[in-house]
Amino acid sequence: MGTLISEQTLIFLIYCGVAVGVLIAFTSLVTLASRRETTGEVRSRRLRMIREGRSLEERLALLKPPSVDEAGGFRPWARLTHMLRRADLTISPAAFVAGGVVFGLALFAGLLLTPLIVPVSAAVALALGLLVPIAVLQMRIDRKTKALIAQLPDALELMARGLRVGHPLNTSIASVAQEMPDPIGSEFGIIFDQINYGDDLPEAFQDFAERMDVEDLHYLSASIGIQHGTGSDLAHVIELLAKVVRSRIMLRKKVKAISAEGRISAIILSCLPLVMFGATSVLSPNYYAGVYDDPAFVPMATAIVVMTIANALILRKLVNFHV
Repeated sequence: MGTLISEQTLIFLIYCGVAVGVLIAFTSLVTLASRRETTGEVRSRRLRMIREGRSLEERLALLKPPSVDEAGGFRPWARLTHMLRRADLTISPAAFVAGGVVFGLALFAGLLLTPLIVPVSAAVALALGLLVPIAVLQMRIDRKTKALIAQLPDALELMARGLRVGHPLNTSIASVAQEMPDPIGSEFGIIFDQINYGDDLPEAFQDFAERMDVEDLHYLSASIGIQHGTGSDLAHVIELLAKVVRSRIMLRKKVKAISAEGRISAIILSCLPLVMFGATSVLSPNYYAGVYDDPAFVPMATAIVVMTIANALILRKLVNFHV
């Protein structure tokens, strides 16, 4: 009886240790992903570069990091660097990947205590260790992009009002950077700094559009470029673009409301197989464990996983409307 209690206590401690390890790994990953460079750190870094006698191009690179195509090297690595910049994260790609590896190893250690065989546990831990950090990063990018698009019409109208009263475009951009909150305030501040460092106005807005990679911002960049070459009424163009962007936002919200039932159905149907698998594994552990050794188990399980993923992708495509 004493041996049985000792074994149960040991198993309980192992489960607690694995849970704490997964929690620490996840918390560390979230902390790394949520760290943002403060204004003081940016200012100190610029002043340090000036004291060291760095060239104008190096200081401009601080404001305008290279794009994916300009960075060269291993393209997925450059793409990850670009995503980290879009999410306002100052950690390096190596630190981000290391956090994903730690999360995957902690998850693998936890899965070893389940009835899943080692290859399946390794595959699940590898997939989640790669996908979960990327999903968290993409969520940050989407949240920032959504907030920026919501602020864009107000920023454009503020620019247009400044141009109407006779302010130069640089001053109108500076007013947006000073009066609008983040994220659009910081982005227009970067545009203003780029122009002060010697960049042309169309190039600064083109970099802004490529950095954020949003369709509405490409429209803004094209409008600025056309006006810069033809000398048309920029205030009228910006006001018209603000109305178009606001109408597109309203249309997106209407489409999202109309398709809410379909999206909820898609989420339920996509998550139902996972819920059923988890519930069955907990309530009846031998339901799947008893057929692990069957030769048909691996092909059948692979087919089920593939069809489940295909079902989720197809349903997402059906309810995801681009406006």
